[in-house]
Amino acid sequence: MQLGEIVSRRYSRHGLSSLQIVPGIAVLILLGVNSLAQERRPPVPMPGHPGNVFVEGEKVTVTLPENLDPAATQWRARDDREEVVASGTLNEPIVLGAAGIGWYEVEFLDANGQKVSRTTASVLAPWKSPILDDSPVCLDGAVSWFATDDAETQEAYASLASLAGANWFRDRLRWREIEPERGRFAPPTQYDKATQIQQDYGLQVLQVWHDTPQWATDSKRDHGRFAPDLRDVYRFSENVAHRFGSTVDAWEPWTEANSGNFGGQTIDEMCANQKAAYLGFKTGAPGVMVCWQPIAGVNAASMADGILANETWPYYEAYSIHSYDWPDSYDRLWDPARRASAGRPIWVTECDRGMRPDPESEWGDFTREDALKKAAFMAHSYATSLFNGAERHFHFILGHYMEQNGAVQFGLLRKDLTPRPSYVATAALGRFLAGATCLGRWHIENQPDAHIYAFRGVPDGEHHDVLIAWFEHPGDWDRRGAATLDWSLRSDVKVSAVYDYLGRPMPSGVPATLESNAIFLVLPENEAGRLSLEAPRSVERREGEPSPVVLQLEMAERTVVDKTQGWTPQYERALEPGVPADLRLLVYNFSDAPVVGKVAFKDPPQGWALGTREWTVSVPPLERAVCATTLNFEPWPKDAEPPWVRVAGDFGVAGQPVAAFRFYSSEEGTE
Repeated sequence: MQLGEIVSRRYSRHGLSSLQIVPGIAVLILLGVNSLAQERRPPVPMPGHPGNVFVEGEKVTVTLPENLDPAATQWRARDDREEVVASGTLNEPIVLGAAGIGWYEVEFLDANGQKVSRTTASVLAPWKSPILDDSPVCLDGAVSWFATDDAETQEAYASLASLAGANWFRDRLRWREIEPERGRFAPPTQYDKATQIQQDYGLQVLQVWHDTPQWATDSKRDHGRFAPDLRDVYRFSENVAHRFGSTVDAWEPWTEANSGNFGGQTIDEMCANQKAAYLGFKTGAPGVMVCWQPIAGVNAASMADGILANETWPYYEAYSIHSYDWPDSYDRLWDPARRASAGRPIWVTECDRGMRPDPESEWGDFTREDALKKAAFMAHSYATSLFNGAERHFHFILGHYMEQNGAVQFGLLRKDLTPRPSYVATAALGRFLAGATCLGRWHIENQPDAHIYAFRGVPDGEHHDVLIAWFEHPGDWDRRGAATLDWSLRSDVKVSAVYDYLGRPMPSGVPATLESNAIFLVLPENEAGRLSLEAPRSVERREGEPSPVVLQLEMAERTVVDKTQGWTPQYERALEPGVPADLRLLVYNFSDAPVVGKVAFKDPPQGWALGTREWTVSVPPLERAVCATTLNFEPWPKDAEPPWVRVAGDFGVAGQPVAAFRFYSSEEGTE
């Protein structure tokens, strides 16, 4: 790949097009930007091979597990097809030799040949080129919490993520640890060290927090809710953007805030918080990317309505979502998210379909059968996501992690970092979707469960088109993995190479049967154009500029009703009909100059008895003004959603800020 092309790819996320790159000064440009000054190199395994992860061509020597049963006297290694590839006694090192690409289970046997312990290992394809900055394969890692104050293990996680082809890596931090007192920021913490480690391994870092320090709350709140004063949100965002400027490339200013365990915020509260955080990030590091704070569950249509009614789209450059549904439902369920994205790139920053671990496993491992089903799921999830509008897709999660009191396992790795088959399947995706964009979907007539997605990318450092194909019936885990379909690719489509779901070459060529385990068909570049492809999902971009003036609704008594839809938590503001309520509109000025303007309710619903409806305000820099009024409202009919009420400001060159909110009747039940 030419240097000018590499630079063009690297700068696309910073708002520079390839037409702005002059190849003759490409090196100077690279050296002139701090976050990109260190060019990526092809990933290689760490010394010692944490997790027993190797690349093809290396001598595969497996480390004994710490929980090895003392009765073990011999071992054997089986691949995913249950073929024994090596065996021996424990009197000598466990060597699989130059094992090929794949996943291996090493079983330890006692003198009677009974299995008493196990570990796993994997062999990945060696990287022939650096991971490109526009590759869509990313991972959620949360390594600052998985390996708190443990730099060695954090480094192992970063290495394993890069070997799997992860472009972006999502981590976590706690506000209360970075800013223990208002205005007093802690010296370098484990978070600073962790993000530096991740950058050293060529990972772009997406950072998120979802706590508020006690000093930023009032007596009626806890640290699980937003800070009530948006100036605290702004200042913290400004500080961390500047502080982590060289190691954190993108931010989400909360996660799943609509969920009760992350605050149970209403959508207008989420929008106001987003605006303040965005402005703070951009003050601290103008070039950093700011994402929307992802919603828990499915993006409900009413929540998308609230995001758009609040005119929030100028305050995020990527629209983050989370998805824990089956891939065959993405098309149907993601419509509101695509609409709320307003044409910004969609980042799926958490995605999986949780699976129950084997109840017999002390470590919370899957059964062998289930582990292989999860490996097949990886291609289904990534490929379908990219077709449905995602630009970046982060699997949740790299490390061993269980939720719901141990009832659901998510991790690609086991407790000791050894791989599950799904880790190897993810590495195959990282390889074949390197630098990829989705071209579309090819349909087999009368076969809706056949999935063939086309991509253009740079697998193994060379430009190709890639088809990812599989066949699977919809259903839960117990129904998956058994379906097959006889098929054939059009004879005029040239295929350069075929690989299976773990990235192993298939020298016999395109198989005559599709199954749940996906295949990768590598084609010459532009060859997929011979197929009649359904275009990927997209949304027209809404234009708009952020205003430094932010409006926020504050109420003396915060009452909400639970309007949960399916497994999407949704809390809505509520008032008691016929009882006057005090409302306060807070007008924040997050600029470095005073602003003067008007704020007014726009067409309040019929039946609303408002006190003051319009104000003229003057707000000094980084201060706020209060617009107080009273409301006596008539509830909307129970069979219809209440309307969005808009408050709009006009501050001349400082912009026209908007806040939108709505009220249900408190008689419908309160939280």
